[in-house]
Amino acid sequence: MTPSQSRQPITVEEYYTRAQIGLIDPDARVELIEGEVVDMAPIGNRHGYAVDLLTPRLCALADDRAIVRVQGALRLSNITELQPDVSLLKMRADRYRESQACGTDALLVIEVSDTTLRRDLEVKAPLYARHGVPEVWIVDLQKNRIRFLRAPQGGRYLDISSAAQPGSTPVPGLAGAEIALAALFDM
Repeated sequence: MTPSQSRQPITVEEYYTRAQIGLIDPDARVELIEGEVVDMAPIGNRHGYAVDLLTPRLCALADDRAIVRVQGALRLSNITELQPDVSLLKMRADRYRESQACGTDALLVIEVSDTTLRRDLEVKAPLYARHGVPEVWIVDLQKNRIRFLRAPQGGRYLDISSAAQPGSTPVPGLAGAEIALAALFDM
């Protein structure tokens, strides 16, 4: 699916209605970004490997303290609902059954970038910052680096760093928890 044929931004509600009535293919890999339905890149081998490596490690650390969501929705506004590769969400009693997770529910968002680095840095990261996501990790598979974006303020992250040899990294929102990230690039 290409960006929305309508020039008017659509809402999240309209996005779901379009999917329900068949205007968006149920198998389409798309996100709603600022009112436009935008195609997502296919998931390649290295991308899948990175998500598959991170998921069980984060699940083990999260236990019952947080929820690990893989390629699931994160509603940032009435016109933006992204699908980060991995989200670490605050634990809620309903486990997000009653309402979608939003930016302030996220402890960490991880985007794995094989061909999407520019969009992840220039489009998605500012949206995450604007909507209260405290930390974003962008796994850059082209340059074998992880970019850490922290301290959101005014629609951008003030603390930005990167590492080619990331080692063990503290997991935000999980006191005392660290995750080994070097294996992401052992391919």
